[in-house]
Amino acid sequence: MKFAQWMSSSMGRGARVLAGLVLVVWGLALGGGWVALSVVGLVPLVAGMANVCLLAPLFHQPLKGAPR
Repeated sequence: MKFAQWMSSSMGRGARVLAGLVLVVWGLALGGGWVALSVVGLVPLVAGMANVCLLAPLFHQPLKGAPR
């Protein structure tokens, strides 16, 4: 599947990191119960930083992303 291949690429990695950062900042900015959104945002942020795509095995792609 093209989407899983793209998510395993360098651009997909950057998109995961950016999405995670947006969720973390958004959750912290809204405060209150929205802080849970920041916790959820840590998943794509850490996955992007570790260069893994957690959804890739569902599409028969390698968990580890493409080398930098």
